[in-house]
Amino acid sequence: MLRMFCYFFVLCALFVVLPQSLVLHGSRGIRTKQPHLDESLIYLWPLPAEFTSGDEVLSVDPSLKLSVAGTGGAGASYIVEEAFERYKKIIFEHSGSGNVGARLRFKRVLVESIISEYDVSQLKITVHSDNDELQLGVDESYTLQVSKVKEDSIAGEVTIEANTVYGALRGIETFSQLCSFDYTTKTVQIHKAPWVIHDQPRFAYRGLMLDTSRHYLPVTVIKQIIDSMSYAKFNVLHWHIIDEESFPLEVPSYPNLWNGSYTKWERYTVEDAYEIVNFAKMRGINVMAEVDVPGHAESWGVGYPDLWPSPTCREPLDVSKNFTFDVFSGILTELRKIFPFELFHLGGDEVNTDCWSKTPHVKQWLQTNNLTTKDGYQYFVLKAQEIALSKNWTPVNWEETFNAFPSKLNPQTIVHNWLGPGVCPKAVAKGFRCIFSNQGVWYLDHLDVPWDQVYTAEPLEGIYDASQQKLVIGGEVCMWGETADTSDIQQTIWPRAAAAAERLWSPRESTPKANITSTTLPRLLNFRCLLNRRGVAAAPVRHFYARQAPDGAGSCYSQ
Repeated sequence: MLRMFCYFFVLCALFVVLPQSLVLHGSRGIRTKQPHLDESLIYLWPLPAEFTSGDEVLSVDPSLKLSVAGTGGAGASYIVEEAFERYKKIIFEHSGSGNVGARLRFKRVLVESIISEYDVSQLKITVHSDNDELQLGVDESYTLQVSKVKEDSIAGEVTIEANTVYGALRGIETFSQLCSFDYTTKTVQIHKAPWVIHDQPRFAYRGLMLDTSRHYLPVTVIKQIIDSMSYAKFNVLHWHIIDEESFPLEVPSYPNLWNGSYTKWERYTVEDAYEIVNFAKMRGINVMAEVDVPGHAESWGVGYPDLWPSPTCREPLDVSKNFTFDVFSGILTELRKIFPFELFHLGGDEVNTDCWSKTPHVKQWLQTNNLTTKDGYQYFVLKAQEIALSKNWTPVNWEETFNAFPSKLNPQTIVHNWLGPGVCPKAVAKGFRCIFSNQGVWYLDHLDVPWDQVYTAEPLEGIYDASQQKLVIGGEVCMWGETADTSDIQQTIWPRAAAAAERLWSPRESTPKANITSTTLPRLLNFRCLLNRRGVAAAPVRHFYARQAPDGAGSCYSQ
């Protein structure tokens, strides 16, 4: 009896003192609490501008057909048709990839006692414009309706109506999120029908920046990121292609520039860049290229050393030579053939001009022109703007240019905030347009910024005049690449980028900062799991540090 008591005592003591991780990871009998989805919430991300729903459940035919109507031309129809085929693979992921007829016959045998017909067999899309040009401010609005099953007919109906093909794309994404697979009936279902959704973005510019200089990202990875951006309704990929560390892009008129790439295998050809731009357009995403000058450009001189002021002063670029601006103009001429987006980012940040004053020929040029080194910085930025404008580009510059000489910038300049809060209010007060990217909340390489801080950031903070608010064209989350490469880029971006995506798309009043733990967090958890199902390596939402692995066993919906 005493021995049995001792055994019992020892077992109890072990259970008490064992680390929780061992109990969770080592015991198959212990399970984490299963999540409960709040049926009162609408699991759409980003939240639509206006919507109503019901309480019916409709089944969707796995051989769903597409009907395209309206005045949309061949280009618009092609974009819609391609999107429909992509999303069918997502929606019907459990249907396999074989012959549709064979799958349906097999399915009917399995579920004959459960369902004999499908409620929705056709998606009708109407596009009212044949213009498929993709630029800033393109109409992305749409109306999505899911009708209930009528008494005299078993057929429900799904329609998307949009003024442009890009509104139709946003509608298709929303439709895909309404569809869910039921494992009991093995059918795709739409819950809470009927639906009426009227939707449009809050901001015209909703961006994600990728840095491919600090770590090279293969074209396939960039495409994967573009795909994931479309799921959250982002519409601008800001491609920070080159920087001081590497110059991976081919420039045919100056072929030695990509000698500044890390290796001969870590480069982008002209054809690669074309492919990325066209791939993005098919998903309603513009690509804004950046050539950051005059700082962040040391890699240029690997191929053309004359761009350096001297072998020991490698940046900023040599402001005193016409050759510098000839190369810069040549780069922009080549890029204009590839990037149709009207905005072009000229950088202009973090420029330390000390070595200009220590390089004899640059110092002499400054003295001859009666310029200080600060004046030389202004001269370079303004000349770069003139070159960009001459090629029908609207210049975007990081905020240092505005902070240093706001009255000298071209009036068309778009000021890109990053250093901290309060810049956009100052910029719009002077009549400039602004992009919000406050590094304290929207820099994704800051791994200790949790999702709720990303979500509650407000691009219009401190701006109360309606006319000035319109000058904030939107915002952008920035994925700088010093500590992220192909191995961890997706989980560093997602799901925090989605928090910013909803802030930029959804009405401010429908996504309040209060009670986000009970109203927003469950929806973001759901969206993260949706990304995972679609092959996006989005990290757990709840972890304070981004891209951190799960703590232990558990449901995706509770991480």
